[in-house]
Amino acid sequence: MIYRIRHRTTYTYESTVSYARCVLRLTPPSTATQTLLDHTISITPKPSESLKRAGPFSEETLTVIIDTPHETLVIEANSRVDVLAPVIDAAHSPPWEEVRAAAFKSRVIGPDSPANYLYPTPRTPLTPEISDYARASFAAARPIIEAASDLMTRLNRDFTYDPKATTVSTPAAEAFVARRGVCQDFAHIMIAGLRGLGLPAAYVSGYLRTIPPPGRPRLQGADATHAWVSLWCGEAHGWIGFDPTNAVLAQNDHIVLAIGRDYSDVAPIDGVTLAPGEQKLKVEVDVIPENPSVDSHADLALSR
Repeated sequence: MIYRIRHRTTYTYESTVSYARCVLRLTPPSTATQTLLDHTISITPKPSESLKRAGPFSEETLTVIIDTPHETLVIEANSRVDVLAPVIDAAHSPPWEEVRAAAFKSRVIGPDSPANYLYPTPRTPLTPEISDYARASFAAARPIIEAASDLMTRLNRDFTYDPKATTVSTPAAEAFVARRGVCQDFAHIMIAGLRGLGLPAAYVSGYLRTIPPPGRPRLQGADATHAWVSLWCGEAHGWIGFDPTNAVLAQNDHIVLAIGRDYSDVAPIDGVTLAPGEQKLKVEVDVIPENPSVDSHADLALSR
């Protein structure tokens, strides 16, 4: 499935900004399940300096400096991505205890190494409550993909999608107690639970294809960025995506933007500005398939 993706971010400031330094993570990577075909980023006002480099988890970053006084900053990324996810055989994956042992024995330290994703972060702390919740899905010798799918389904059932319940800085432990949140919270909770069992789990930032209701036109900018979990399932199966917000495996409707330990590693845009006053943020995302006749399950999708 080939997608055209438009991701437009507009910052409107209460007073003039004299200086801004932004780090952009808006370039989808080419991976085992997707290929980046085309990509452009436009920024208004035009940056005076820019630096492209690879981040610690192989994500492409673009650091820009804008020293032209401005009251509005517009960043638009346009990408064309070919996604081809493999067929997943959940029943014949290895027992989860074997995967845990293999992860801790790994001596590889590259971006895809399970060793990078075994330990807690401030946003995904290890807590007995979240670990115990996850453990209920992981009976002895249960195949890891089957067990993780069960955890994903339980999270979807037990937690309420509520955009007003949390903020971008809410930690997993707080969202877990509230039993509500958005895709970021669902992903952080699942990651904390998996790591609490000794399993390597990563946070994925990306896009999810959505479909308008029957008879309704597709609205421009109606999509959004999304988040899900990538779990290392052993050498043979590698990394597999689980979307607890929608209780589905990440397949051809999910387009990866960046992978890290939690949201802090993969924020699409972060940085600093020099100006007093408030700012307003508007994000518009379009995920448009070049062949829209292909079936999709993403019409039930929820995202931040």
